[in-house]
Amino acid sequence: MLVAENLTYTIKKCPILKGINFVIHPGEMVGLLGANGAGKSSLIKLLNAEHTATAGKVKLNGVDLRSYSAISLAKMRATMAQQQQMSADFSVKEVVLMGRYPHYVGKPKASDLEAVEQTMALCGVTHLEERSILSLSGGERQRVHLARILAQLWGQPNALLLLDEPISAMDIKFQHQSLSLVRSLADKGWMIVAVLHDINLAAQYVDRLFLMKNGRKLMDGTPSEVLNSRNIYTIFGIDAEVVVNPKTLHTYIVPSALKPAVFEFDKSMVL
Repeated sequence: MLVAENLTYTIKKCPILKGINFVIHPGEMVGLLGANGAGKSSLIKLLNAEHTATAGKVKLNGVDLRSYSAISLAKMRATMAQQQQMSADFSVKEVVLMGRYPHYVGKPKASDLEAVEQTMALCGVTHLEERSILSLSGGERQRVHLARILAQLWGQPNALLLLDEPISAMDIKFQHQSLSLVRSLADKGWMIVAVLHDINLAAQYVDRLFLMKNGRKLMDGTPSEVLNSRNIYTIFGIDAEVVVNPKTLHTYIVPSALKPAVFEFDKSMVL
């Protein structure tokens, strides 16, 4: 179980997150939604122990996150960050194997290699295993890094998976495949926290949504509970119609079109 108690985070006296509380149980997939600057990535970094809360605490399975050793935590929690910077010319298979580093010393065991093979297959990157990570498209790289963090937790019960915009560069097919895969892992007992910008994709796959604004968690509930026109406007400042798909019974939103911006070019700048 993942518990946040009155989480507050400030940078140079500027409040980034304020008094956030929640409980996530094994088997739950939670989506974080909010406008740019709402505090979603900062919350992921607190849950990841990359940042330290100014006040409050995070508990994983009843233990304060700060009490775990780095190796112990790495075997229970993995993070796919928003930006994945790699400048070295590693092969795809080498990158995915990096996820198993917490589990062995020296040479990977057969179980480590099996985890790499399975997660590459699930993420659809087996055919890329000999390719350089630097030669791949943005969407392909995201799938490789998803395979890496899944390999890190492979075989671990009640694992915590933190995802910060994990599908932003993927095409629609792999967006759905990746979220479906993550959803199936939640169904097997993993705890998933994902920052997603596509509200309709989030509503289709998650159990609960945290709607965030100005560093606060304003709403917490199922997609059907929290997604309504008023809340969408409060969080994003845009009018939208909220409907239910009669075939899937999933909530989805239809944003209202904005009027084109009115402006004039400075004629002196025209070549």
